[in-house]
Amino acid sequence: MTSDRTHGKGSEVHGIFQKIAGYYDRMNFVMTLGRHQKWCREVAARVAPPEGGQLLDLATGTGVIALEAARRYPTVKVTGADFSEEMLDRAREKPGAGAVSWQHADATELPFEDESFDGITEGYLLRNVADLDRVLREQHRVLKPGSRLVILETCPPSGLVEPLVKWGMRVIVPLLGQVVARDRKSYTYLESSTRAFESPQSVARALHGLGFRDIGWRKKFFGTNVILWATKAS
Repeated sequence: MTSDRTHGKGSEVHGIFQKIAGYYDRMNFVMTLGRHQKWCREVAARVAPPEGGQLLDLATGTGVIALEAARRYPTVKVTGADFSEEMLDRAREKPGAGAVSWQHADATELPFEDESFDGITEGYLLRNVADLDRVLREQHRVLKPGSRLVILETCPPSGLVEPLVKWGMRVIVPLLGQVVARDRKSYTYLESSTRAFESPQSVARALHGLGFRDIGWRKKFFGTNVILWATKAS
């Protein structure tokens, strides 16, 4: 998966993302069988900010979504924000990074004015925060009315494939962490936070309660990932 940020569960989780920054993109590619980049392109396409607008990519991590947005919308000012300095350092080293404004920020208390952005994207932020409603309220606050929020997130498996997918996540993800990144512990956390996270329906209810409308989602990769979208009411 992509930029899994934790703005709120403490220094231990912050340390995980500082630690895995160097092999984060490689693990995302392996764990999603190469699909991760395509999902990030879909997130960027769905947010559709106006020409000359401002776009915020939260939990930007190594900047995959932010860089795709900057390529897709050359007249838009893209800000990539994350709480991991190591992740931001990796993002700044990538081709095209000069087109993005990189900023250290905590998703529970964003350093931006009300209604600053014409769109918000994020990758794997929500499953790593202690206060989901607070983080979504902050996004609602800095988003302009009529603008769109697009979320890439993990999704607890369900249906007939649930037992098999849960077994695969419990066994294979930490194993890949050991083989590819030599870090089983960090990816054991990522696997467990994926299985424990809210369903898309639950996230949609939270968004609706905050004043978002036109909410929808599309599941990916055997239902283990999801792209959600919503528009701030005018």
